[in-house]
Amino acid sequence: MRVNFTVNGRQQEADDVWEGESLLYVLRERLGLPGSKNACEQGECGSCTVRLDGVPVCSCLVAAGQVEGREVVTVEGLADFAKQREQHGHGGACGTGTGGGSKGVSTDEAKKWAAKPGDSQTGEGIELSNIQQAFIDAGAVQCGFCTPGLLVQADELLERNADPSDQDIREALSGNLCRCTGYEKILDAVRLAAARQGEAV
Repeated sequence: MRVNFTVNGRQQEADDVWEGESLLYVLRERLGLPGSKNACEQGECGSCTVRLDGVPVCSCLVAAGQVEGREVVTVEGLADFAKQREQHGHGGACGTGTGGGSKGVSTDEAKKWAAKPGDSQTGEGIELSNIQQAFIDAGAVQCGFCTPGLLVQADELLERNADPSDQDIREALSGNLCRCTGYEKILDAVRLAAARQGEAV
């Protein structure tokens, strides 16, 4: 079958898709978007998380045929998606949160973090989204395999909740597994992104 859908703001067409093919396979193998990672293929690890019509989903569990006429945002389109959101006034600071008891790095300390131009090959020449830059600045990336899914999930959290508590962050990221970091720097990165988002308002 042929599947027509929007990926990162662009119309895409995938031909010769068989009924059991996953969205993850179509993104990686047919459209050349390898950011979403193929790890467990059972919806357990979150490495393949994308947004489908705005909702985070494990793309390994979504049949390609289910995305006909729908909109997908992958980690590759996250910066553009965030820019569009800012320009058109959706999400971002519109969410409300409960705030409360952070452990780890304080918000004031987090606001002082900033990557230098030569710190990361990933960001050279590209304006990253708030959450992507925060992951770099907070040192929340190690092997990087889980990072795309965490970024997509964290971006969605901050869109609906501009000031998440630690519990909000942990709950939102509970479906994303990381075997390297111990999660604390990931939490720091989301706190940092929230603090920067609050400053921009």
